Amino acid sequence: MAINLKKGQTIDLRKNDKGEDVYNLSRVTIGLGWDIKQKNSGFLGKLFGGKEAEYDLDAIAFMLDENGKVADLGKTGTVNGRQVSLFQGDVIYFNSMQHTSGNIWLTGDNRTGAGDGDDEQIIVKLNDLDQKYKKIIFLVTIYQGKQNNQNFGMIENAFIRAIDANGKEIAKYSLSGDSTFNNKHSMTFSELYRHNGDWKFRAIGETHDTDNFVEILKNYVYQH
Repeated sequence: MAINLKKGQTIDLRKNDKGEDVYNLSRVTIGLGWDIKQKNSGFLGKLFGGKEAEYDLDAIAFMLDENGKVADLGKTGTVNGRQVSLFQGDVIYFNSMQHTSGNIWLTGDNRTGAGDGDDEQIIVKLNDLDQKYKKIIFLVTIYQGKQNNQNFGMIENAFIRAIDANGKEIAKYSLSGDSTFNNKHSMTFSELYRHNGDWKFRAIGETHDTDNFVEILKNYVYQH
């Protein structure tokens, strides 16, 4: 049975709530989901109001070394006809969806959050991941959240969960936005980290003002 986590709680990813070693970590899916709170604008609002901009929430992963840093920021490359940085490095996001090792990748970009289940997924082959990677941090940002006046206070039923290679849900961390989430456009949702040969999963739920994950990434890069 999956463990429902509280903010700050840490579990052993391989074991169930009874401490039994049951989960297959050869391929772990980190699934993220959310809904947008519906506005009750009334008849006049629907008649005269413009269409609200869609919410584009993006899942991002930072792969950290033993010093808690992203060692490889990648290179500059061309994606969809434009130059981007952070390409083929240790940051997995919408412009660099698969790690060069093939052991961690983002499945796709869901721009609405509509429907049940996971809206975005990052898949990790934990058993094959190079030993130099000690931690993976998972973030969610609202793309152009400041520009569109969108924040996590407008999000509900948000969750992150871990699913093993056999499709068993290991753990889930759920939250819904309230007034404390207003003006927050990014969130460090959770992390996976190595401990004594095992993988641990920790619920974080730390919000950030910025809607640009690079601002958060600055805390995890080496200073030259």
